[in-house]
Amino acid sequence: MSNAFDLTLTGPVAHLRFTRGTKSNAMGHGFWSDFLPAIMELDRAGETRALVISGEGKNFCSGMDISLFMGDTPQTVTAEDREAFVHVVRTMQATISVLEEARFPVIAAIQGACIGAGFDLATACDLRYASQDAQFRIEETNIGMMADLGVLQRLPHLVPEGVAREMAYLGRTVSAERAERFGLVNEMAEDAEGALQLAFDAAERIAARAPLAVAGSKASITYARSHSTRDSLDHACLIQSTLWNPADIMTAFAARTQDKTPDFKSLSPVIRFPK
Repeated sequence: MSNAFDLTLTGPVAHLRFTRGTKSNAMGHGFWSDFLPAIMELDRAGETRALVISGEGKNFCSGMDISLFMGDTPQTVTAEDREAFVHVVRTMQATISVLEEARFPVIAAIQGACIGAGFDLATACDLRYASQDAQFRIEETNIGMMADLGVLQRLPHLVPEGVAREMAYLGRTVSAERAERFGLVNEMAEDAEGALQLAFDAAERIAARAPLAVAGSKASITYARSHSTRDSLDHACLIQSTLWNPADIMTAFAARTQDKTPDFKSLSPVIRFPK
């Protein structure tokens, strides 16, 4: 188990909880070494239908742990340094992007500070529920650097472009209320417990839907974000022809008629080749 988070599974719903509450769940070495393989394994197994991410303590995630900069800090003095630095950034980007690329929806339950790399992570999630005290900030601008783990690429698709630029240029904090108004937050709760409950309610509802339909919907929405409508419709044709499953449709209709929860098959595991 990681020293950065706990990961539990209750049926088809997984819960990843950051466990460094006393350090505002800052992303240290444990996060960057353990998070990517943990999410990839959930995705590979096929049993998870929704993942909830939350953080213990008063803050969801304060971003990069400053201890990462005390030691083997990447240098960019020489051309060789800069070439190597590209691969460091790409690896960290992949750690965040795995949430967007997973076959199941990812839901963030956010309280307190959600800043820096923690905000990058939140924007890679499918849904965001927040407590009234939640605060969002692109912190990188305030410490002399450009954000590079995805928030600048994803945020303009979640809020008006002017708001994304304001956050990026000014490093200004956005409240949960304003975030909900702009659509960054799906729904706001009174406190952290309420936000977590909203997240689990959504996860349970997703888990009751046909996994093929949900996975296809996620893939289609993500694809459409960076492609034309015509290309996205063609892509939807391919996905639908691949995932069309009369058995799921009949199961859904039968459950509705009988007022029961439908029982769908989980996704098949992705083959893992031996080392």
